[in-house]
Amino acid sequence: MKKVLNVFLAIPILLSLSCKSLQTSLIAKDAEVQLVSSGYSFTEGPAVAPNGDVFFTDQPNDRILKWTAKDNSVSVYMEPSGRSNGLYFDHDGNLLACADEKNELWSIDPNKNVTVLIENFKGKKLNGPNDLWVDPKGGIYFTDPFYKRPYWSRTEQELEKQNVYYLTPDQKDIITVANDYVRPNGIIGNKEGNLLYVADIGDKKTYSYTINPDASLGNKTLYTNMGSDGMTMDNQGNVYLTGNGVTVFNPKGEQILHIPIDQKWTANVTFGGKDQKTLFITAMNSLYSLKMNVKGIR
Repeated sequence: MKKVLNVFLAIPILLSLSCKSLQTSLIAKDAEVQLVSSGYSFTEGPAVAPNGDVFFTDQPNDRILKWTAKDNSVSVYMEPSGRSNGLYFDHDGNLLACADEKNELWSIDPNKNVTVLIENFKGKKLNGPNDLWVDPKGGIYFTDPFYKRPYWSRTEQELEKQNVYYLTPDQKDIITVANDYVRPNGIIGNKEGNLLYVADIGDKKTYSYTINPDASLGNKTLYTNMGSDGMTMDNQGNVYLTGNGVTVFNPKGEQILHIPIDQKWTANVTFGGKDQKTLFITAMNSLYSLKMNVKGIR
């Protein structure tokens, strides 16, 4: 297995807080952002495995990488990887991947066998599945924005709109659950499976929804006037948005924390480690981490 440059470098950060107590409640005492590894072209899609390992992508180099909680090492997990972007683990331990090369949704089992879950929608190519979240029933919500890729032969989108979809737990039906977005991107739901957040990065807004029993969405509400690339949640119900570093909002949509990252763009974020109390951040050519007091909800 190939090893990738693995560096742990403490980087002091200035934390923008609405009150001093938030630093104590959210971030571990004296914690600093650390550079875990670098040397990539563009990092994306961090996802935590059941044992706390974190998988992430280097899409321009067509590979999935793995941070191992046991020894803090980073290695190449799969190459090529279908130009995977967003990642998420299902309830059976399979790694789900937004495989952008052919606009598909993949399931990768622990032996690295690939099953293509979605090849098209009503006979047309998807724009490019980007980010995804698995609900408690095993259904998959995913965003489908159009970002023209240099490795595509097509130049125009086949689907008129850039939508949010739901793949049913039996993987037989794909349902359009939101069709009024400019460019949907980040997506995350709560542990109970009754609340979903979707970022419209094209309109610089993030919305919340009530998830209905039939998996449809209701009660669309503006959560904040900020879009996001990727996103995650902690066990206090706070939502973490990305772009200019990591910005944290409480359940009311009020900004409570900003974590600056010394990169032009922060793409995605998730909680990982054995106790899920470490925030992992993908930004440009690097993977960063930050020790937290709060934890993830997987």
